[in-house]
Amino acid sequence: MNCKRAVTMVLVIAVVAAVGLPAPAQVQSAAGTKVETVVVDAAPSHAVNAFSPVRALGAGIDRLRGGRTDKLLSEPFLKEVLSAGWQSVSYRQNTELHVEAWHWNPEGKWSDPAGQGYFTGSAIPTGVIRHSYAYPLPHRGFSRGDGSGYSRLTDGDVNTYWKSNPYLTRDFTGEDDVLHPQWVLLDLGRKTEINAIRIAWASPYAQRYRVQFWTGDEEPLRSPVKGTWVTFPLGAVADGRGGTVTLRLASWKIPARYLRVWMTESSNTCDTHGSGDRRNCVGYAINELYVGNLSEEGTFTDSVSHIPSRQQTVTSCSSVDPWHSSADLDESKGDQVGLDLFYTSGLTRGLPAMIPVAMLYSTPDDAAAQIAYLESRKYPISWVELGEEPDGQFMQPEDYGALYLQFAAAIHKIDPNLKLGGPSFEGVNEDVEVWPDAGGRASWLGRFLDYLKAHGRLGDLTFLSFEHYPYIPATPPGTTSIGSRS
Repeated sequence: MNCKRAVTMVLVIAVVAAVGLPAPAQVQSAAGTKVETVVVDAAPSHAVNAFSPVRALGAGIDRLRGGRTDKLLSEPFLKEVLSAGWQSVSYRQNTELHVEAWHWNPEGKWSDPAGQGYFTGSAIPTGVIRHSYAYPLPHRGFSRGDGSGYSRLTDGDVNTYWKSNPYLTRDFTGEDDVLHPQWVLLDLGRKTEINAIRIAWASPYAQRYRVQFWTGDEEPLRSPVKGTWVTFPLGAVADGRGGTVTLRLASWKIPARYLRVWMTESSNTCDTHGSGDRRNCVGYAINELYVGNLSEEGTFTDSVSHIPSRQQTVTSCSSVDPWHSSADLDESKGDQVGLDLFYTSGLTRGLPAMIPVAMLYSTPDDAAAQIAYLESRKYPISWVELGEEPDGQFMQPEDYGALYLQFAAAIHKIDPNLKLGGPSFEGVNEDVEVWPDAGGRASWLGRFLDYLKAHGRLGDLTFLSFEHYPYIPATPPGTTSIGSRS
């Protein structure tokens, strides 16, 4: 804050002169020691930094529950909200937290005319976008979310499948696929003695992969440096041929709770959506995972719970293919406020706003169309945030970096002057750690920045964003924590 005059203040801890307490030298603590004084020097010439409250203090808008958007963004409610004095507004892109595609514009074009595939919102304004909704992804590998938010890896249905994001393959990154290994992780719930895995591969399948177990006692995604991934003695496969494979992992039983399939070379064969779109034919796909024991006679005993709900054996994954269809629309999960309503309701006070683009489960073309739409409407943009909480989606920094560069290039073709940033960490008070790379580096941010530098694209990152929840440790049960975005 800019100071207009020099002020030297003497603050006496726990002493308030207005209530008649004695001078500082006479104040005694409960233990009988004198209270210390703190001198605060606010001379403008000594200022270390400065900020403008009008520019720095703002508010954010999140996804709203169904049916509330029109009411909450009406004049009576907005009058009370704006009376708080907040200035700039940021728009939070919530659908990625639930592994969903966001149709920021309900009007647009599917890559497959049958109303499925990869959706690109229309960049040409027609009507007013008041509401926009989410499409839960059908090829998900996470056992979390709402509604149909369960993993297809352990849902008991061999006709469904998880598939990785095609934008993380050589066709789109320009890099060897070994630099962006994709993985699926399975949590058996407790340490279980096992010696085999059965993988029902879909297409494209992994030709080269490793099956590994976690040595740590803590959860490998939340405590990634408190253990190591070890390949089972017989867990390395260099000539995978797809189909359903039962693989003996060791000649004895090994106690393990967490298993990981680490994939580095794809068959590049096409999935069930056909060969008409290259994105259908790259990456990795698995119908179902089974883990247990294989007897000497060849009998497999499964320890996995295969249920199409969140009661299934829990799985996580490196990425998810953003392919979906019109049938996946779920309006019950809330309204990601329409961009026209956001700008025209008065909420932004006419000031530039931070706008997000969906990135983890979207396409560069869709992001570019969104920016083109906003600029054709002449809505002011302060910054563009790429993706939402990739750390919470357990995305490796190099994968986020690969997507970031593709989306940044697409957006800057529309407007080279836009300020882009991210990654909008989910709310941490320390460096985000990930599984160490070959060089032992575990810093998510450090490795992301290194990726941008290595590609000569650090200039595409103009700000870092994150959420901060300073009061979580002191939050009583049953109350809501207070957070902020920076």
